[in-house]
Amino acid sequence: MKDAVKSVGISDETYYQWKKAAAQPKAAAPASISVDDEFAEFIQLDDENLRLRKLLSAKLRAENADLRRRLGLN
Repeated sequence: MKDAVKSVGISDETYYQWKKAAAQPKAAAPASISVDDEFAEFIQLDDENLRLRKLLSAKLRAENADLRRRLGLN
């Protein structure tokens, strides 16, 4: 089991937390939240994540270019 956990790159603690969570009975989802709503929220979060990653990469590229310019590496 330890080799399998190590091969997928998770810690023993994470495995046991997942195992414990899987063994607990699941509470029923509130009736007001449908699968479609959850999927739409997931899509919205994924789009927001992509937007933020693009902003971060642009900022890091600009900082990198500024540092290169200051160091005379261009």
